[in-house]
Amino acid sequence: MMVTKDQAEGAVKTLLEYLEGDAQREGLEKTPQRVIESWDEIFSGYKADPEELLQSTFNGEGYDGIVLLRDIEFHSTCEHHLQPFSGRAHIAYIPVDRIVGISKLARIVDAHAHRLQNQERITKGVADDLEKYLNPLGAAVIIEASHGCMRCRGVRKQNSVMTTSAMRGVFFEKAEPRQELMQLIQARPL
Repeated sequence: MMVTKDQAEGAVKTLLEYLEGDAQREGLEKTPQRVIESWDEIFSGYKADPEELLQSTFNGEGYDGIVLLRDIEFHSTCEHHLQPFSGRAHIAYIPVDRIVGISKLARIVDAHAHRLQNQERITKGVADDLEKYLNPLGAAVIIEASHGCMRCRGVRKQNSVMTTSAMRGVFFEKAEPRQELMQLIQARPL
């Protein structure tokens, strides 16, 4: 069953009445509309197509080293508590014949992050897409994030950072490319 925008706004109004008691007061009157408009943007990943994002490739001209885009800032929403989490993603691959534009690497992170998520699924999903659509010798994804559900509720640990990784191909099978990748990630920023 498809829910209409009016029904979604009505659901937000119901939640506001639960919290506040008066969803009609001036400060809350247009909140349901604003929430749904913001959610359309925040959860735009449901409309993104990873294959379309990664289909535009270029001749790698024989390049066979690591391609790494590090420190990709991302924001997502925890599916368990609807709390935000954000951090940095590091994406690497070793091309065979074709390379992809660097903006596509950032966009593939956003395609996964802009859904109700957990960090492990984002990590796996990005690695799966790199492997499936680029067919590289290896693909690696490392994500570090701070979770609102850990910071503002429950255990309230302000400085905790969760790290997840997915190593595929030569990054999983061989220590040398994995070590080189880790050195590149830890290199000094520009």
